[in-house]
Amino acid sequence: MSVNAWLKSQRPLAGHALKGAIVLSLTHALLAVAQAWFLALILDAVIFGGAGLAEVGGWLGWLLALLALRAFITWLSERTAFTAAARVRAGLRDQVYRHLQRLGPAYLSGTRSGTLVETLTKGIDDLEGYYARFLPAMTLTMVLPLALLMVVLPLDWLSALAMLITAPMIPIFMILIGSGAEARNQRQWKQLARMSAHFLDVIQGLTTLKLFGASRREVEVIGRISDDYRASTMQVLRIAFLSSSVLEFFATVGIAIVAVFIGFRLYGVALPVPHWLSVPDIGFLQGLFVLMLAPEFYAPLRNMGTQYHARMAAVAAAEQLIEVLDTPPTITPGTARPTLPTPLGVRFAQVGFAYEPEREALHAIDLDIPPGARVALVGTSGAGKTTVVNLLLGFLQPSSGHILIGDTDLTTIDPAHWHAHLAWVPQQPRLFQGTIADNIRLGDPGADLEAVRRAARLARAADFIEALPRGYDHPVGERGTGLSGGQIQRIALARAFLRDAPLVILDEATANLDPESERLVQQGIDDLAHDRTLLVIAHRLATVRRADRILVLDQGRIVEQGDHHQLIAAAGLYARMTAAYGDAPALAGVTTEE
Repeated sequence: MSVNAWLKSQRPLAGHALKGAIVLSLTHALLAVAQAWFLALILDAVIFGGAGLAEVGGWLGWLLALLALRAFITWLSERTAFTAAARVRAGLRDQVYRHLQRLGPAYLSGTRSGTLVETLTKGIDDLEGYYARFLPAMTLTMVLPLALLMVVLPLDWLSALAMLITAPMIPIFMILIGSGAEARNQRQWKQLARMSAHFLDVIQGLTTLKLFGASRREVEVIGRISDDYRASTMQVLRIAFLSSSVLEFFATVGIAIVAVFIGFRLYGVALPVPHWLSVPDIGFLQGLFVLMLAPEFYAPLRNMGTQYHARMAAVAAAEQLIEVLDTPPTITPGTARPTLPTPLGVRFAQVGFAYEPEREALHAIDLDIPPGARVALVGTSGAGKTTVVNLLLGFLQPSSGHILIGDTDLTTIDPAHWHAHLAWVPQQPRLFQGTIADNIRLGDPGADLEAVRRAARLARAADFIEALPRGYDHPVGERGTGLSGGQIQRIALARAFLRDAPLVILDEATANLDPESERLVQQGIDDLAHDRTLLVIAHRLATVRRADRILVLDQGRIVEQGDHHQLIAAAGLYARMTAAYGDAPALAGVTTEE
């Protein structure tokens, strides 16, 4: 589908608001005909008829009413057009967000965040001008000039002919100039997306740049990129101003020709036309009326030329949106909604997974997580722990083998149904702007305050929450601004308690915590393990020791399994990792970075 076809296909998202904006714009323009007629009547009566205020008072009343009505319709049209564009923006954002959810973390990890954010924010916002201004202007251009020609033609066919000949010059030159502007505008938009992506990467890595003394070099790079973007922006603006000047020139020439034709005949001067061409006489009333309609005739053409730049911005943004929306999901979601046992048991049967054909992350692993067991997964960085978690969460699908939930293949289960049976506590939980109660309720949006308090007590978070000035209504910033890492982790644990899921995945839940926070979180995990199945991505030695079974991953293979004492006695990889750090809290190289 072409970009233009795609943009037009999104018009139903605007609902009736877009049609309403077009009708209102057309009504506003047609009222200009009545306004010009009353103004011509008044001027003709006053100048040539010697009429006073009493004689033209009625016409003046109608003229003022028309002016007020046109002003009201202008306001209503702008408001309706904005509503239409806002609905399209909201609908498109919903489409893109849902598609990104279907694409999953695998797609997001391979896409530059800055480019994606630019597409979702400024890219979709740039579509507003297309739906709020360009589409109504284009419809008006197709209808209004023809309607005005039908009004002018019976009064003065010569003026109508002049309008008909000069009018096509405006869209012709608009297309000639606009084609060059469109290419530059698309290039400028891509530059902006790359600049945003680079700038976001620099901001995220600012600490690293400072540590290695590379911040000054990056400042120079950003300055050079910004200067290139400024130069490309000025190129687009030069063409935009040139096109506006050309459109104004031809519209002015057209109005001037009509004025000359009318003026010559009013003064009785013969026009330089062939003798066989009969030029009609015209009176002051008709001449003034036609002359006042001439600007209204060219106004839609000039307006469309101005709004053509809104279309170019929309085309550039739509290309990026289409690229995202046309990306096929790598995962085919299931549709089955079976009754799953409580607690859940999970079995990996010869499961293999490769991010790339030549780079296997898992090699035909067999992994059994019995119902109600606490299983720990340990291994060095890159061993495949995060891949196992992503497969179990349904973010990825196995390249080979099967993941069985009881006797049901995970790939056949509806993802929403499966996620309702899961609770996930990551290493770095995300809190959102709102209250503490709102953030805990992410585990169960319908939970009442008493359930939230009970979950907080089980997660060992109630003490610090109730000590805050506003308790559970205490506001927190994005990413938990104002709270410590241990407090954020306990709030995330409270979500898991509130969700009350039969399978809980703890991804490095005690990493990067001070000893006291670790102790409290660990107590919460011990309570959470009752009557539930736990898969723990192990980082702390205490967590590993309490597991019913420990699975040791190395280069995508399970090389050892057993409890803590069995693995120490086996003197394998696990024993070497433990010996290397003794009673230190962290196992060697165990991170979530795969």
